[in-house]
Amino acid sequence: MVKNARSPLKRGLWIAFLIVLIGAVVVTVMNRQQIKDHFSAVAFEPSARVSEVLTSLRLSESGERVFLATHPTIDGSQHFNEQCAEVDHSEQGHVLGCFTHDRIHLFDVSDDRVTGIVEVTAAHELLHATFARLGEGDRAALSAKLRQEYDELAEENPELKERMSVYEHLSDTAFANELHSVLGTEVRELPGWLERHYEQWFKDRGAIVDGFASYHAVFVDLQQQAEDIRAEMTTLRADVEQRKIDYGAAVDQFNADAAEFSARNERFEFSDSPDEFERVRADLEWRRGELEVTLEQLQADIDRYNALRDQLTALSEVSSELDQQLNSDLAPVTTRPTE
Repeated sequence: MVKNARSPLKRGLWIAFLIVLIGAVVVTVMNRQQIKDHFSAVAFEPSARVSEVLTSLRLSESGERVFLATHPTIDGSQHFNEQCAEVDHSEQGHVLGCFTHDRIHLFDVSDDRVTGIVEVTAAHELLHATFARLGEGDRAALSAKLRQEYDELAEENPELKERMSVYEHLSDTAFANELHSVLGTEVRELPGWLERHYEQWFKDRGAIVDGFASYHAVFVDLQQQAEDIRAEMTTLRADVEQRKIDYGAAVDQFNADAAEFSARNERFEFSDSPDEFERVRADLEWRRGELEVTLEQLQADIDRYNALRDQLTALSEVSSELDQQLNSDLAPVTTRPTE
């Protein structure tokens, strides 16, 4: 009787064990990427520079796990180009980061004028990593929602439309992948559902957008200054050239009138009209003074034009210098990081 009583108990325990085992298998399968990321992140020892960027990003626990699982590198040498050699370079500007073969690689830019550019690029590439970790169904659903949101935002945000125009040649999914990273790091006002989505990875997405706005403003300001200077130079040059023509004609007329006055005087035409002589002479002296003032004003505007040209040259040099700082093709061969 005791043996028969234990049999149902054993069967119950085996059933319970199987249920727990099946549940564990299901949980493991459903979370296999998170588990993989966990062990990959734990096994990774970030460099001091990577740790510095990680701290600045203020990621959530999930965001930090994914970021470290990609074993990110930050490199200011030509080795970066080797790491990102397979990246599509069709977009405008320089490649500052890439997510390839489940690795994040960042180009190290140390210029203080564009502080934050490495961190924003890191956030951008992190979002590529999170997008890649979605299941096919979730990725397709998110892609559709992102595209719909983009179509609405682009109507009132021409800068965003221009920004994304370089990706229009991509497939719908690839476009959504880029859009996912751009919206998350560059656009401040987003709908609630998308903000909640990004909260999975960032504790303070606004700080990322602030970083983008800060360094982006440097380039926008340089471009705006250059455009303003070019516009002023165009207007000033047209005005000066017309005034030079008018001045030349006025000088010719003055010289002709002065020569005629001298000739009349030599013929003693003013002998009986001393008042007329004084009137004509005074008029010529006044006109001479006006011509001198006109010439001074012309020279001042010519000097102004030349100064503007010097300013434009200086701005061009600054833009070129910044461009070189962002151009990994000009990076030194050395300083390869330890991976």
